[in-house]
Amino acid sequence: MAIEQRITDATITCIRELYGTEVPKEQIQLSKTKKEFKGHLTLVVFPFLRISKKSPEQTAQEIGNWLLQNEPAVAEFNVIKGFLNLSVASGSWINLLNQIEANPSYGIKPVAESSPLVMIEYSSPNTNKPLHLGHVRNNLLGYSLSEILKANGNKVVKTNIVNDRGIHICKSMLAWEKWGEGVTPESSGKKGDHLIGDFYVLFDKHYKEELKQLQEKGLTKEEAEAQSTLMAEVREMLRKWEAGDEQVVSLWRTMNNWVYQGFDVTYKKLGVDFDKIYYESETYLEGKGKVLEGVEKGVFYTREDGSVWADLTQEGLDEKLLLRADGTSVYMTQDIGTAKLRFDDYPINKMVYVVGNEQNYHFQVLSILLDKLGFEFGKGLVHFSYGMVELPEGKMKSREGTVVDADDLVDEMVTTARETSQELGKLDGLTTAEAENIARIVGLGALKYFILKVDPRKNMTFNPKESIDFNGNTGPFIQYTHARICSVLRKAEEQGLEIPKQIDTTLPISEKEENLIQTLTGFAQVVEEAGNEYSPAVIANYVYDLVKEYNQFYHDYSILREENTGLKLFRLLLSKTVAATVKKGMALLGIEVPERM
Repeated sequence: MAIEQRITDATITCIRELYGTEVPKEQIQLSKTKKEFKGHLTLVVFPFLRISKKSPEQTAQEIGNWLLQNEPAVAEFNVIKGFLNLSVASGSWINLLNQIEANPSYGIKPVAESSPLVMIEYSSPNTNKPLHLGHVRNNLLGYSLSEILKANGNKVVKTNIVNDRGIHICKSMLAWEKWGEGVTPESSGKKGDHLIGDFYVLFDKHYKEELKQLQEKGLTKEEAEAQSTLMAEVREMLRKWEAGDEQVVSLWRTMNNWVYQGFDVTYKKLGVDFDKIYYESETYLEGKGKVLEGVEKGVFYTREDGSVWADLTQEGLDEKLLLRADGTSVYMTQDIGTAKLRFDDYPINKMVYVVGNEQNYHFQVLSILLDKLGFEFGKGLVHFSYGMVELPEGKMKSREGTVVDADDLVDEMVTTARETSQELGKLDGLTTAEAENIARIVGLGALKYFILKVDPRKNMTFNPKESIDFNGNTGPFIQYTHARICSVLRKAEEQGLEIPKQIDTTLPISEKEENLIQTLTGFAQVVEEAGNEYSPAVIANYVYDLVKEYNQFYHDYSILREENTGLKLFRLLLSKTVAATVKKGMALLGIEVPERM
């Protein structure tokens, strides 16, 4: 049983015996003692004053005395106003360390047959451009969230919806037809998604030139846009695609396949994957069907021009277009269609959409519409809304080709990790293959950790140089500490030391070692909190705190040179448990930790 649980139960008994009153568990407020005070856990006594009818100090003193006499886990206490600071006996901390060591999956709840099924949608790329820095944050958050919800005992299905249709896709297709001269990924030596992205930028360049020429002839910007032949050709191409024109559909398939092959390479580099991929080209017709079904049921209505709308004024929102007058669908229709297909495929209990905060209103509306259409997960739909990611130099724009490409970013991070590691001598004595693998692990770890340690709801600035630092709250700092512990454990093995599974609870240990065990025991609670709050940042910052605390211990106490054999073995077991917890925590973020560095 966790220390907190033991002391909570003991406090309930204490209040009953001292004051003759039963208090509910929720009234016991226990938290980690602040660093400036002595103790491990602090009990707030203010809720008990109406029962004790005494001052905060007197009440705290009485409860402290009772716990000291009746609860063996409490070694001593001190009172600061209405706060009772409790010091837990060393033996109780060692006992907890023994329990964590005996349970390799400590903090991770098992997934059972009856566990709820959570579907998580992330990535959602367009097939007219490669993945960029914004997609990187989305993919890393989505993958990490999947691992965290799995660790909280849920069945998880990772899914992706690919935006493979629409006018933006036709822009790349038309540009390739006009100016591509038959170029392919093979003939150009470029990844398919990069090649198509170049044509998307090229279309925008020609379109702007055309508008400029028309405006120079005296047309307004709006008149120029209306007379643009390029845009008229794009609209005609989209019409042909929707009508199933063989030539247009064939070109669409070819170019999309180039992009998918490129995406797969990027996903593999980032270490993310999906259980099921859906395509908007397959879901939008399903959406139209569900919307028309909604019209029949009186959930939606049709206007005179034939367009279909949802009236959400009762919900305090406005009216929402679902089908245009010409019968073509909008994004909302496609999302309804995708939801239908997913619900057909899986018994979804909760649906989580990992999408930027600029879509908050969209998902508020989608939740209401899915509920009106009878989807069980509609009302409980979760929009995992995250902030934008920028670079120190500002925002990025796809059309202008000023985005930070995901592949380039990963390659740059690995190169920087290699150069920094070499300068610091972290790769000394490794083979070329080992050094390259370490550079990859550290580069990706730096990128992932820097992005995931930030509260997902906040906008953030990604600074590649800061992220690769081997000191401070960074991935490489955590990875290096893990490698350092592995080195200590290897040396212990070379010395013939066998780390015991259990440590004698009567061993006298220091306050710093007690605090380190206390931090270790918090892992289970942190995993639960990260799941409840949908926040990988909770895990990231916990792992950093654990590593920081371990480094202080490592600096102050000898491990292999300790003369007391019992203490030496205890510190080795403590180190081993810290390394295992760091590895588990980083895995929930999708980050590898090396054993050598």
